[in-house]
Amino acid sequence: MIFDHRTYRVRPGTLPKQMALYKEFGYAAQCRNLGKPVLYATTEVGDVNSYVHVWAYKDIAERAEKRAAMLADPDWQTYMKKSAEAGYLVEQENKILIGSEFMG
Repeated sequence: MIFDHRTYRVRPGTLPKQMALYKEFGYAAQCRNLGKPVLYATTEVGDVNSYVHVWAYKDIAERAEKRAAMLADPDWQTYMKKSAEAGYLVEQENKILIGSEFMG
């Protein structure tokens, strides 16, 4: 199993707006294509202008297939357009993590 760990940073003071935008326009489309996230969270300590989400996949091929379907989804395209127009996001970091063999 692999985990797609994504950290996004937003302009100060815009995190609640970004979360509301995602909830309204992005979450359903993303879950429809990727499944439910393992984690979708904000923080109260450290970089308070960031949020993290983690998605689980069988392997890198499954990730590629599901992400391609999501990118082709008109609802996801609408969310991406609205997110770009809002301009809240300033940075993104992605990591592919490999689950330890004892995790099952």
